[in-house]
Amino acid sequence: MPTDKAVSDHYLHGDLLNAIRTSLEKAGRTVESVTLADLAPVDEFHIGGRQATERFLSQLNFLEDDHVLDVGCGLGGAARYVADKYNIQVTGIDLTPEYVETGKVLCTWVRLDKQISLHAGSALDMPFQDRTFDGGYMMHVGMNIENKARLFAEISRVLRPGAPFGVYDVMRTRDGELAYPVPWAADGSTSSLGTPEEYRQALDSAGFMISRETNRREFALEFFGQLRARLEAEGGPPPLGLHTLMKESTALKIGNLVDNLAAGYVAPVEIIARKEW
Repeated sequence: MPTDKAVSDHYLHGDLLNAIRTSLEKAGRTVESVTLADLAPVDEFHIGGRQATERFLSQLNFLEDDHVLDVGCGLGGAARYVADKYNIQVTGIDLTPEYVETGKVLCTWVRLDKQISLHAGSALDMPFQDRTFDGGYMMHVGMNIENKARLFAEISRVLRPGAPFGVYDVMRTRDGELAYPVPWAADGSTSSLGTPEEYRQALDSAGFMISRETNRREFALEFFGQLRARLEAEGGPPPLGLHTLMKESTALKIGNLVDNLAAGYVAPVEIIARKEW
């Protein structure tokens, strides 16, 4: 079972805010001029980036003035997108303090700090009152959490009845030996992949009614194929991207993820649900 420290340590960069600032400057941007689109290559830390975010979150039908929960918010990229697009309040929680503190600064850069609140902590024991949020989502989070039943029970606790909730996670879709490291784990000791069936059961037990489930494997393979072609055409990565987070291990982790996808062992899966009680 992965410990909180082991998971948090996996994502630790050490000088992340400075790395992002330096990369932005190389791209010709400044703190004063940076936009959400400028930050998207680094703070959308999931398969498909901003394109996947837009498709996934559009299915949740958030309303203006809602207060929604971002579980495993990372740098807060999705939170900033949601807050800006829907004019709502977003509260995020993530296990890695460096990501949270960096995310807070990024929110101030794009002037969304009044709408977004980011917290360091565990999704299994959130410091929020019962029935606080009008909706929520998690993107590439459950791969590091073994106890899916406890995860969704805790999420259910802080959502109001009727609240929409979405999951976009990498899930186990076929037996087989995975290649490591991958973006969420250096080896199997910090990886807790679940099957779609395990997610459905945990959501159902926590009081959620599932309305839609979509396997996004083909999208993922196409996305990575296009990414590889673009990198080859441009002679390497742009100044700011996921390599800013994963540093020298980026190519190996992404390569192994693509191999696991191609073998059918894993796939990114969307689950759209609603809290019933």
